Amino acid sequence: MDMIKKQITVFSRNNCMQCKMVKRFLIDHGVSFNEINIDEEPSAREALINEGYMSLPVVKSNEVTFTGFRPDELRKIVA
Repeated sequence: MDMIKKQITVFSRNNCMQCKMVKRFLIDHGVSFNEINIDEEPSAREALINEGYMSLPVVKSNEVTFTGFRPDELRKIVA
């Protein structure tokens, strides 16, 4: 039986404590993720704004999409 590979993207920015906490949580649980830093990729910032996001981090996965450091939602990803 093939497992569906989790696609996790964390949108972050420099000096964002909640962004660092999300990344640390995922690393500590052995979950790989793709990080997009909006300070380095301004077009990603515009895309997030167009989608209605006004704060960071934004975490997108196959299962959930949310903003901020949300251990309850992160646990759904690592389960």
